[in-house]
Amino acid sequence: MRVLVAGALANTPLNGGEAWVRLSWVLGLQSLGLDVYFVEQIDPARLTDAEGRPTSFDASINRDYFARTVERFGLTSRSCLICGEGEETWGLPYSDLLDAAGGADLLVNISGHLRLPAVLSRVRRRAYVDIDPGFTQFWHEAGLLPLNGHDVYFTIGENIGRPECSIPTCGREWRIVRPPVLLDEWPPTPPPDAAGFTTVARWRGSFGRVEFAGRTFGQKAHEFRRFAALPALSGERFEIALDIHPADEADRVMLDRAGWRLSDPRAAAATPDRFRSYVRHSAAEFSVAQGIYVETCSGWFSDRTTRYLASGRPALVQDTGFTRTLPVGEGLIAFGTPLEASDGARRIMRDYDRHARAAAQIARELFAADVVLPRFLEDAGAGER
Repeated sequence: MRVLVAGALANTPLNGGEAWVRLSWVLGLQSLGLDVYFVEQIDPARLTDAEGRPTSFDASINRDYFARTVERFGLTSRSCLICGEGEETWGLPYSDLLDAAGGADLLVNISGHLRLPAVLSRVRRRAYVDIDPGFTQFWHEAGLLPLNGHDVYFTIGENIGRPECSIPTCGREWRIVRPPVLLDEWPPTPPPDAAGFTTVARWRGSFGRVEFAGRTFGQKAHEFRRFAALPALSGERFEIALDIHPADEADRVMLDRAGWRLSDPRAAAATPDRFRSYVRHSAAEFSVAQGIYVETCSGWFSDRTTRYLASGRPALVQDTGFTRTLPVGEGLIAFGTPLEASDGARRIMRDYDRHARAAAQIARELFAADVVLPRFLEDAGAGER
């Protein structure tokens, strides 16, 4: 079976966590014995140099990051970065990509990233994979993100379509897929002494605020502010590899005074290997979620958290409604208030080894690529003729 995976890698350079999202699909499907290609499309307007200035495709940090990442994982001959409508490419020649698409059984289009009709039309079956529930559907309803052109639709928002979730279905049947994690790449390891709770985050998230049906949904910053007192409240150590704009200096100062340790996200997680090292040097994860995931009761669960869990790092994460479908209490603890978060942090550290074992077990049973992806392929109808 041949599969094309499409997603953003060059579009999000120097972000090792985002790179793992796409790599987990490509490498995970390869591990099942499938013939897998990776393709990415980038708008020339997004090309920048290391200083953020517009530049050419060949001189861009985007192309360089794509090339270094796929080479690191042995994917160079099976990856193609397309600039614009195919005017320039890197990796697999464009004509070879079209030939590969012509023999492909399935396109895994993460966030609907690939839009080129010349490629889309050649693949037998097309699956849309939504990793930003709420954003995807609200933008579609507003006419900003058309979902058309796919045969089947998947989401990591496990509550979409249920009465408790306020995200519209957009007239589609949303099938559930959990974020896959590669257990071989994320084996459990003991944390170093004095390690604490960590996460990697953008202060305002990847997208701006969203308005829908007269309601405005908050960003990650709004949720983090609610939990700013957590280090003092719990007595535990908390660190964020935080991407925060200079305009939010007052928030950075607030976090610093509240006892948070702030580290450079580029140093911590610019590449997949750096991100993995950062997780391994942590005892556990603490993270809030985007307001839109919480306020809609989406059931969203972070791919980043699956990697903490697989590494034997307990996760203390804000409830987005995932407590309806995932086991919580050992290894994975959900919270909704500062007091619940503080209590959860103390519970994890009081019986750390038990929670660490439970975390790895949750990853093995519910998020491992060899568990998630065969079910996905079956639901996608990839073997149907």
